[in-house]
Amino acid sequence: MAIQSTTGRNQRDARLNIRASSQQQQLIRSAAAAVDKSVTDFVLESATANAERVLADRRWFVLSDEAWADFEALLDAPATRTPKLAALLSEPTVFDMQE
Repeated sequence: MAIQSTTGRNQRDARLNIRASSQQQQLIRSAAAAVDKSVTDFVLESATANAERVLADRRWFVLSDEAWADFEALLDAPATRTPKLAALLSEPTVFDMQE
């Protein structure tokens, strides 16, 4: 997590270098100016928000109470043994094989 400084801004102790086309750079500068932010603050806030959204999509799932109950029931139910599963589980694994 970021460390809060006494001024309330995150302490910045690492550098991030990126390449952008002149069109991208101008677009970013214009957007930063439109919200009265520095380019650094604008880019860091935008990238951080997007990074959090991407990572949240991979670790947080929102379900209705009914869907959650259905999900838990599936997890708690015993596995259905099928002929293919039984055959797979009866085969030796790499841990069973000896040199």
